[in-house]
Amino acid sequence: MNTDRPREQHLDDPDEPPRAGAAGGDADRDDDEAGTHDRDPAGPGTDAGAGGENAAAAAAPFPRRLPWLLVIAAIVLAVDLGTKALVVAKMTPGEPISIIGDVVRLTLIRNSGAAFSMATGMTWLLTLIAVAVVIGVIRIGRTLRSLSWAIGLGLVLGGALGNLVDRLFRSPGPLQGHVIDFIAVTRWWPVFNVADSAIVCGAILLVALTVFGFEPDGTRARDHENAGDAEGGE
Repeated sequence: MNTDRPREQHLDDPDEPPRAGAAGGDADRDDDEAGTHDRDPAGPGTDAGAGGENAAAAAAPFPRRLPWLLVIAAIVLAVDLGTKALVVAKMTPGEPISIIGDVVRLTLIRNSGAAFSMATGMTWLLTLIAVAVVIGVIRIGRTLRSLSWAIGLGLVLGGALGNLVDRLFRSPGPLQGHVIDFIAVTRWWPVFNVADSAIVCGAILLVALTVFGFEPDGTRARDHENAGDAEGGE
Protein backbone atom coordinates (compact mmCIF):
# COMPACT_ATOMS: atom_id res chain seq x y z
CA MET A 1 0.00 0.00 0.00
CA ASN A 2 1.28 3.43 -0.96
CA THR A 3 1.65 5.62 2.10
CA ASP A 4 3.38 8.53 0.29
CA ARG A 5 0.16 10.31 -0.73
CA PRO A 6 0.69 14.07 -1.30
CA ARG A 7 -0.43 16.09 1.69
CA GLU A 8 -2.02 18.88 -0.42
CA GLN A 9 -4.71 16.59 -1.92
CA HIS A 10 -8.27 17.09 -0.74
CA LEU A 11 -9.28 14.85 2.17
CA ASP A 12 -12.74 13.95 0.76
CA ASP A 13 -11.53 13.11 -2.74
CA PRO A 14 -7.89 12.15 -3.00
CA ASP A 15 -8.04 12.20 -6.79
CA GLU A 16 -9.46 15.77 -7.05
CA PRO A 17 -6.86 18.33 -8.23
CA PRO A 18 -6.27 21.47 -6.19
CA ARG A 19 -9.01 24.10 -6.66
CA ALA A 20 -8.16 26.99 -9.00
CA GLY A 21 -10.05 29.45 -6.80
CA ALA A 22 -7.72 28.97 -3.93
CA ALA A 23 -4.66 29.46 -6.08
CA GLY A 24 -6.26 32.47 -7.76
CA GLY A 25 -7.09 33.97 -4.40
CA ASP A 26 -3.52 33.63 -3.32
CA ALA A 27 -2.36 35.24 -6.58
CA ASP A 28 -4.84 38.10 -6.17
CA ARG A 29 -3.64 38.72 -2.65
CA ASP A 30 -0.06 38.77 -3.87
CA ASP A 31 -0.98 41.24 -6.64
CA ASP A 32 -2.83 43.46 -4.17
CA GLU A 33 0.14 43.50 -1.84
CA ALA A 34 2.50 44.32 -4.71
CA GLY A 35 0.17 47.09 -5.88
CA THR A 36 0.03 48.49 -2.36
CA HIS A 37 3.79 48.75 -2.17
CA ASP A 38 4.03 50.32 -5.65
CA ARG A 39 1.21 52.84 -5.12
CA ASP A 40 2.19 56.45 -4.46
CA PRO A 41 1.07 57.33 -0.91
CA ALA A 42 0.27 60.86 -2.00
CA GLY A 43 -2.44 59.66 -4.37
CA PRO A 44 -2.69 59.25 -8.12
CA GLY A 45 -3.31 62.95 -8.77
CA THR A 46 -0.11 64.16 -7.12
CA ASP A 47 2.18 63.70 -10.09
CA ALA A 48 -0.40 65.15 -12.50
CA GLY A 49 -0.89 68.20 -10.29
CA ALA A 50 2.83 68.78 -9.95
CA GLY A 51 3.25 68.34 -13.67
CA GLY A 52 0.52 70.91 -14.32
CA GLU A 53 2.17 73.42 -12.02
CA ASN A 54 5.55 72.84 -13.64
CA ALA A 55 4.02 73.24 -17.09
CA ALA A 56 2.34 76.48 -16.06
CA ALA A 57 5.61 77.77 -14.60
CA ALA A 58 7.48 76.86 -17.76
CA ALA A 59 4.86 78.52 -19.95
CA ALA A 60 4.88 81.74 -17.88
CA PRO A 61 8.45 82.25 -16.58
CA PHE A 62 8.05 86.02 -16.24
CA PRO A 63 5.80 87.85 -13.76
CA ARG A 64 2.96 90.01 -14.93
CA ARG A 65 3.95 93.64 -15.58
CA LEU A 66 0.60 95.41 -15.36
CA PRO A 67 1.56 97.16 -12.06
CA TRP A 68 4.67 98.61 -13.71
CA LEU A 69 2.61 99.80 -16.68
CA LEU A 70 0.08 101.52 -14.40
CA VAL A 71 2.76 103.15 -12.22
CA ILE A 72 4.59 104.58 -15.25
CA ALA A 73 1.32 105.82 -16.74
CA ALA A 74 0.37 107.46 -13.43
CA ILE A 75 3.74 109.25 -13.23
CA VAL A 76 3.44 110.55 -16.80
CA LEU A 77 -0.14 111.66 -16.16
CA ALA A 78 0.78 113.48 -12.94
CA VAL A 79 3.75 115.29 -14.51
CA ASP A 80 1.71 116.24 -17.58
CA LEU A 81 -1.26 117.63 -15.64
CA GLY A 82 1.00 119.40 -13.15
CA THR A 83 3.04 121.19 -15.80
CA LYS A 84 -0.09 122.18 -17.71
CA ALA A 85 -1.69 123.63 -14.60
CA LEU A 86 1.48 125.58 -13.81
CA VAL A 87 1.77 126.95 -17.34
CA VAL A 88 -1.88 128.02 -17.45
CA ALA A 89 -1.54 129.76 -14.09
CA LYS A 90 1.77 131.52 -14.76
CA MET A 91 1.94 132.22 -18.50
CA THR A 92 0.06 134.42 -20.97
CA PRO A 93 -0.56 133.34 -24.58
CA GLY A 94 1.74 135.16 -27.01
CA GLU A 95 4.41 135.88 -24.38
CA PRO A 96 7.03 133.11 -24.65
CA ILE A 97 9.73 132.53 -22.07
CA SER A 98 13.21 131.77 -23.39
CA ILE A 99 15.05 128.85 -21.76
CA ILE A 100 18.01 128.45 -24.15
CA GLY A 101 17.83 131.38 -26.56
CA ASP A 102 15.57 130.55 -29.48
CA VAL A 103 16.37 126.82 -29.27
CA VAL A 104 14.17 125.97 -26.27
CA ARG A 105 11.25 128.18 -25.25
CA LEU A 106 8.05 127.98 -23.24
CA THR A 107 5.01 129.34 -25.02
CA LEU A 108 1.35 128.74 -24.15
CA ILE A 109 -0.81 127.40 -26.99
CA ARG A 110 -4.28 125.84 -26.85
CA ASN A 111 -4.31 123.09 -29.45
CA SER A 112 -7.54 121.68 -30.90
CA GLY A 113 -5.69 119.05 -32.95
CA ALA A 114 -3.52 116.02 -32.29
CA ALA A 115 0.07 115.88 -31.12
CA PHE A 116 2.30 118.65 -32.47
CA SER A 117 -0.79 120.64 -33.56
CA MET A 118 -1.74 118.19 -36.30
CA ALA A 119 -5.32 117.43 -37.44
CA THR A 120 -6.84 120.60 -36.01
CA GLY A 121 -10.62 120.73 -36.21
CA MET A 122 -11.07 116.97 -35.54
CA THR A 123 -11.13 117.17 -31.75
CA TRP A 124 -14.11 114.83 -31.20
CA LEU A 125 -12.55 112.11 -33.40
CA LEU A 126 -9.20 112.44 -31.65
CA THR A 127 -10.98 112.10 -28.31
CA LEU A 128 -12.58 108.82 -29.36
CA ILE A 129 -9.24 107.56 -30.65
CA ALA A 130 -7.63 108.41 -27.32
CA VAL A 131 -10.33 106.47 -25.47
CA ALA A 132 -9.77 103.45 -27.74
CA VAL A 133 -6.00 103.64 -27.17
CA VAL A 134 -6.47 103.69 -23.39
CA ILE A 135 -8.79 100.65 -23.47
CA GLY A 136 -6.50 98.74 -25.84
CA VAL A 137 -3.37 99.37 -23.77
CA ILE A 138 -5.06 98.23 -20.56
CA ARG A 139 -6.33 95.04 -22.24
CA ILE A 140 -2.84 94.23 -23.51
CA GLY A 141 -1.30 95.06 -20.15
CA ARG A 142 -3.37 92.42 -18.34
CA THR A 143 -1.25 89.62 -19.85
CA LEU A 144 1.99 91.58 -20.28
CA ARG A 145 5.19 89.96 -18.97
CA SER A 146 7.94 92.07 -20.55
CA LEU A 147 9.25 95.01 -18.51
CA SER A 148 10.37 96.86 -21.64
CA TRP A 149 6.91 96.52 -23.17
CA ALA A 150 5.40 97.68 -19.89
CA ILE A 151 7.54 100.84 -19.98
CA GLY A 152 6.63 101.60 -23.59
CA LEU A 153 2.93 100.99 -23.12
CA GLY A 154 2.98 102.90 -19.82
CA LEU A 155 4.39 105.96 -21.59
CA VAL A 156 1.74 105.71 -24.31
CA LEU A 157 -1.05 105.21 -21.78
CA GLY A 158 0.04 108.11 -19.56
CA GLY A 159 0.35 110.45 -22.54
CA ALA A 160 -3.01 109.42 -23.98
CA LEU A 161 -4.68 109.98 -20.60
CA GLY A 162 -3.03 113.38 -20.18
CA ASN A 163 -4.35 114.74 -23.47
CA LEU A 164 -7.69 112.97 -22.96
CA VAL A 165 -8.24 114.86 -19.69
CA ASP A 166 -7.77 118.14 -21.57
CA ARG A 167 -10.26 117.15 -24.27
CA LEU A 168 -12.86 116.10 -21.72
CA PHE A 169 -12.62 118.93 -19.20
CA ARG A 170 -11.14 122.03 -20.85
CA SER A 171 -12.98 124.62 -22.92
CA PRO A 172 -14.85 124.84 -25.21
CA GLY A 173 -16.53 121.67 -23.89
CA PRO A 174 -16.50 117.88 -23.43
CA LEU A 175 -14.99 115.91 -26.33
CA GLN A 176 -13.91 119.25 -27.86
CA GLY A 177 -11.52 120.63 -25.24
CA HIS A 178 -8.26 122.15 -26.39
CA VAL A 179 -4.98 120.57 -25.29
CA ILE A 180 -2.40 122.75 -23.54
CA ASP A 181 0.93 122.80 -25.42
CA PHE A 182 3.87 124.82 -24.17
CA ILE A 183 7.26 123.32 -25.13
CA ALA A 184 8.90 124.83 -28.23
CA VAL A 185 12.17 123.41 -29.61
CA THR A 186 13.56 125.63 -32.38
CA ARG A 187 11.20 127.75 -34.45
CA TRP A 188 10.30 125.12 -37.03
CA TRP A 189 9.31 122.29 -34.62
CA PRO A 190 5.62 122.26 -33.53
CA VAL A 191 4.83 123.15 -29.91
CA PHE A 192 4.12 120.10 -27.74
CA ASN A 193 3.67 118.99 -24.11
CA VAL A 194 4.80 116.23 -21.75
CA ALA A 195 2.03 113.88 -22.90
CA ASP A 196 3.07 114.23 -26.55
CA SER A 197 6.68 113.46 -25.63
CA ALA A 198 5.65 110.36 -23.66
CA ILE A 199 3.53 109.05 -26.54
CA VAL A 200 6.32 109.52 -29.08
CA CYS A 201 9.00 107.99 -26.82
CA GLY A 202 6.77 105.04 -25.94
CA ALA A 203 5.90 104.39 -29.58
CA ILE A 204 9.58 104.48 -30.59
CA LEU A 205 10.43 102.00 -27.83
CA LEU A 206 7.63 99.63 -28.88
CA VAL A 207 8.74 99.75 -32.53
CA ALA A 208 12.33 99.00 -31.51
CA LEU A 209 11.23 96.05 -29.38
CA THR A 210 9.21 94.67 -32.28
CA VAL A 211 12.06 95.09 -34.77
CA PHE A 212 14.57 93.31 -32.50
CA GLY A 213 12.17 90.45 -31.78
CA PHE A 214 11.24 91.12 -28.15
CA GLU A 215 7.77 89.72 -27.46
CA PRO A 216 5.21 91.11 -24.96
CA ASP A 217 5.41 87.80 -23.04
CA GLY A 218 9.08 88.40 -22.22
CA THR A 219 10.57 86.03 -24.80
CA ARG A 220 12.31 86.68 -28.11
CA ALA A 221 11.17 85.60 -31.56
CA ARG A 222 14.62 84.11 -32.17
CA ASP A 223 14.17 81.81 -29.18
CA HIS A 224 10.92 80.48 -30.65
CA GLU A 225 12.65 79.82 -33.98
CA ASN A 226 15.53 77.97 -32.29
CA ALA A 227 13.06 75.87 -30.30
CA GLY A 228 11.19 74.99 -33.49
CA ASP A 229 14.43 74.01 -35.26
CA ALA A 230 15.42 71.82 -32.32
CA GLU A 231 12.07 70.01 -32.35
CA GLY A 232 12.31 69.54 -36.11
CA GLY A 233 15.82 68.08 -35.76
CA GLU A 234 14.61 65.55 -33.24
